[in-house]
Amino acid sequence: MKRRDFLQLSGLGLGALMMPVPLWGNDIAPEAMLTPMEVTLQKQIADAALNAAKSKGATYTDVRIGRYLNQYLITREDKVQNTVNTESFGIGVRVLVNGTWGFSAADEVTPAGAAKAAELAVAIAKANSKLQSEPVVLAPQQGFGEVSWKAPIERNAFEVPLKEKVDILLGANAAAMQNGANYVNSALFLVNEQKYFASSDGSYIDQDVHRIWPVLNVTAIDQKTGKFETRQSLSSPAGMGFEYLSARPEGKYKGVTTRYGKYYDMVEDATAAAKQAKEKLTAKSVLAGKYDLVLDPSHLWLTIHESVGHPLELDRVLGYEANFAGTSFATLDKWKSKNFKYGSPLVNLFADKVQPGSLGAVGYDDEGVKTKRWDLVKDGILVNYQATRDQAHILGEKESHGCCYADNWSSVQFQRMPNVSLAAGKQKQSVDDMIKDVEKGIYIIGDGSFSIDQQRYNFQFGGQLFYEIKDGKIVGPLKDVAYQSNTQEFWNSCTAICDESDYRLGGSFFDGKGQPTQVSAVSHGSATTRFNGVNVINTGRKI
Repeated sequence: MKRRDFLQLSGLGLGALMMPVPLWGNDIAPEAMLTPMEVTLQKQIADAALNAAKSKGATYTDVRIGRYLNQYLITREDKVQNTVNTESFGIGVRVLVNGTWGFSAADEVTPAGAAKAAELAVAIAKANSKLQSEPVVLAPQQGFGEVSWKAPIERNAFEVPLKEKVDILLGANAAAMQNGANYVNSALFLVNEQKYFASSDGSYIDQDVHRIWPVLNVTAIDQKTGKFETRQSLSSPAGMGFEYLSARPEGKYKGVTTRYGKYYDMVEDATAAAKQAKEKLTAKSVLAGKYDLVLDPSHLWLTIHESVGHPLELDRVLGYEANFAGTSFATLDKWKSKNFKYGSPLVNLFADKVQPGSLGAVGYDDEGVKTKRWDLVKDGILVNYQATRDQAHILGEKESHGCCYADNWSSVQFQRMPNVSLAAGKQKQSVDDMIKDVEKGIYIIGDGSFSIDQQRYNFQFGGQLFYEIKDGKIVGPLKDVAYQSNTQEFWNSCTAICDESDYRLGGSFFDGKGQPTQVSAVSHGSATTRFNGVNVINTGRKI
């Protein structure tokens, strides 16, 4: 990918840190992306690594053969700016020797290459063991034999002709321009992870993971003043196939496009984005103060990600991420007390690696653990964290949560955030019902800029669209809105959650963590939720 195209992605809200170089891989012809490696051959290669590691003294070994395919299409107005097809293919071997981890990777995916990588991993583990203070303790894990898992997609996006994809993007661009946009960018990101896992526990697991993300960014300019406003897409990346782009949105709230259910209509969103970007040009600047916030799932997912997902990663809680990403306010003593009020009694936050259509959905994690769902916050009380096989004993648990992941065959797997979501309300309640009870509030749609401290406690969040609520009615658009709070205060101010019919997923394609940095894809679900008495600031006022 050219530097110019890479930088343009930042304009789509992606940020340079979200796309480390290893993600791109090597150029590959599109037709070559459709031929996977034979499972029988992968088993032979994995067995070569397992046998070599055992012969050199490893007490545990796992092998990951990964083929990571990516396709990117980038457009602007009526032009295709770039198409990129990449493949990254190789093998990673992790071993335990003398209670110490060792890891090695190679791009020679043959029995000889696998054995060599295994022998090097053992040598590294032996060298590391000289400095090991405590041996690694792995939670028991049964072997599953030869099993497979495939994302339940309806249409493989990599099989869709390039022209069909381009037509959707350019169609969305045209719709935006026809409805008042001055500029528009759009892009389509496709990922296919073909992953084969084998371990000395007796597992041979073949998985086929698919993800898709259509994005756009619309700009409207006031020709008299030269001022401009933007509106990014309200799409969410999804663990789906090309069917994600094949249906219309499920509904609207009083002309404001807010709801994209299982499917996403890019033309509909582009049309709304152009109109809403123009609307923002004449929006009233918010008056700072306390407001009741009604947060759409297209916005709330990011607040969940930053104030729940990250602080409840056990490695962060233990200080392992302190040098790069920080620590967590949600320390073990709060969990051990069994009464730490993370949120109001309405707040039920759960981790889930099996939710259909989500970015984090897989059958087995990168340690060969069968995935599941578990509670993090129950009725407002902190009850658990996210843990891998070598962390489970710290929580007194006998099995891993199945949330270990590596973003590439050349990366060592470690604890990564599963899908973390807010459970929908149990009582029937629509967005209309929630808004009619608000005297002074703001309805926020879409994610925007944010800031949060190193302990994931004090934070500030913006958004894409803001609407003033007065005496139970939306009275007009606002701008310059951001809200400030701390994690515990914010979640304890939760007073209402819409029911399951309003539940939707948002998420991130490129969540960064670790040194060297790895990225992962993760979804966060919720229904529209109300938070009372939250401090709102005006971001447009000059000091």
